[in-house]
Amino acid sequence: MDAGGVGRLALPHPLTALDQRAPWYGHLHALAVACTAAVPVLALNAVGRDRGLSNAAGLRLRFVPADDAGTAAYEAHIAATGRVPTRSAGAGALHDLFNALVWLTLPATKAALNARQAQEIARAGVGAVRGAVRDACTLIDESGLVLACADTETYGAVKQALATRDWLGLFVEQRAQWHARIAPVVIGHALLEKLARPYKGITAQVIVLDCHGGHGDLLHVDRRAADFVQRADLATSVLAPLPVLGIPGWWPDNEERAFYADSRVFRPRPVQRSPIVSA
Repeated sequence: MDAGGVGRLALPHPLTALDQRAPWYGHLHALAVACTAAVPVLALNAVGRDRGLSNAAGLRLRFVPADDAGTAAYEAHIAATGRVPTRSAGAGALHDLFNALVWLTLPATKAALNARQAQEIARAGVGAVRGAVRDACTLIDESGLVLACADTETYGAVKQALATRDWLGLFVEQRAQWHARIAPVVIGHALLEKLARPYKGITAQVIVLDCHGGHGDLLHVDRRAADFVQRADLATSVLAPLPVLGIPGWWPDNEERAFYADSRVFRPRPVQRSPIVSA
């Protein structure tokens, strides 16, 4: 997938050490092409301005210094102003830069996530417990992965395999479907950061979408993912864990069936215990 031609975007130092052609960065390739900007936030803002991007309230999207929110809640600040606090150097810079890149490539999804978070904060405030909707939004925002399916049959097979944790069925028996009829797209910026130093146990929280033939169109996938975020029953229970390096083509060792025999990573479905009934 291609996020659309934007010419050469200069990005800052933290991205220089990355393998920008790694498959999980595929949707970012059009942006992460050079890392020479003296003021990276200006480069990111130039793309956002050129694309006319905004938050869910229609406020122009801008990447601003990390302290811009002051004492306001991060998500509430973005929803109220369109301003996204972004560290561009030092600790946390890579994390925030991936967040910015996802905003630029999947703007509808990010705007929907931000709006739901802000709505929940307005309703319940910021407390020790986020609640079901904010928990789900946080998991998607940090560790989310879309599996965009070409048709209803593929969608159903993927959903069933994830529900039963049938890893061999998903990754081995359906191997030919990957990238042809199942398109993986990373949403989570923390997941992108982890994949800068990949290891076998990295796990995503998965959204499965029936994209009706639009699975190869990033704009279509973005809109469908935004619709998913806006669903009334959004909660962590609608997500599924998936070890991302099991995806065919994403790791050399997974060409062997034995790769998936590691139950510490490819965990079986939890045993459903019968409730204890008192006499």
